[in-house]
Amino acid sequence: MRVVYFGSGDFAAPALRWLVNSRHEVPLVVTQPDRPAGRGKTLHSTPVAQRAVAEGLTVLRCEHVNAPEVVERIRSLNAGLGVVAAFGQKLLEPLRRAFPLGCINLHASLLPKFRGASPIAGAILAGEKRTGVTVLRLVDRMDAGPILLKRETAIGPMETAGELHDRLAGIACDALGAALDLLERDPGYGGEPQDELQASHARKFKKSDGHLRFGEPAEQLALRVRAMHPWPGARCRFVPAENGKAVELILAAATAVPITVPDPPGTITPVMTVATGQGTLEIHSVRPAGSREMSWQEFVSGRHVRPGDRLESVECGMEN
Repeated sequence: MRVVYFGSGDFAAPALRWLVNSRHEVPLVVTQPDRPAGRGKTLHSTPVAQRAVAEGLTVLRCEHVNAPEVVERIRSLNAGLGVVAAFGQKLLEPLRRAFPLGCINLHASLLPKFRGASPIAGAILAGEKRTGVTVLRLVDRMDAGPILLKRETAIGPMETAGELHDRLAGIACDALGAALDLLERDPGYGGEPQDELQASHARKFKKSDGHLRFGEPAEQLALRVRAMHPWPGARCRFVPAENGKAVELILAAATAVPITVPDPPGTITPVMTVATGQGTLEIHSVRPAGSREMSWQEFVSGRHVRPGDRLESVECGMEN
């Protein structure tokens, strides 16, 4: 089958590599334009563009994928199917009609749950125990098309969004292969409609979504630490009770302990856990501002952390 691949982000790169090494043909890879990044604002290609170039594929870096000239170029390739994964632009109906079999999308959740831009972090933050990859047909509404198939997996109890992202990107390769086999056997298969009553949305997260508020239950704080790693990071401020300079921290790993203590939320306890609105938070690793990631024990020793010191929301520092 001739397949045009639409992708940009890291999640989409493994499936492209799988596709190149399959029996299918990829006459074109469409991706977002190069963007400035880093302190020097040097132009960087998308992960999919980098993979496509490494595989010797033809790449179209496209700002407006639905422009008539782009649609016509894609139509001229006589490809049977469009495959979309972490692309970053919406494919409108005229472009979808350029493919006899239409377009399918690889989405990193068990639809209809967690439609939208942040399905992996959204599932962790919601305390889900399972997630997966859904292959669906593209329609005008985001992530709302009929479902061709799903691949399901458990979410590890300490698994971060970054770790789960990489696992799901691998699972997406198997899901894509199964979907292409299905469409070769039954080109007219339309898929199963989604249950709109079960639909939920995972919006795009902002940096402020990583701000920790220790009045929340420890269980929810631990979920936020996992969901916001590696981006935007679960942030707070370490504030010594006596003389000492406050420092911003990113909590990289933490778990909830179902023991409630009388100390105010955010207070560091005699056993070096943190009081919360319900239960205590056991911290495993942190990254201080301007420093490397380290164990909590290293931070405690290096900063001479004492019971009664505090972790506060970064908003407290912004108010001062």
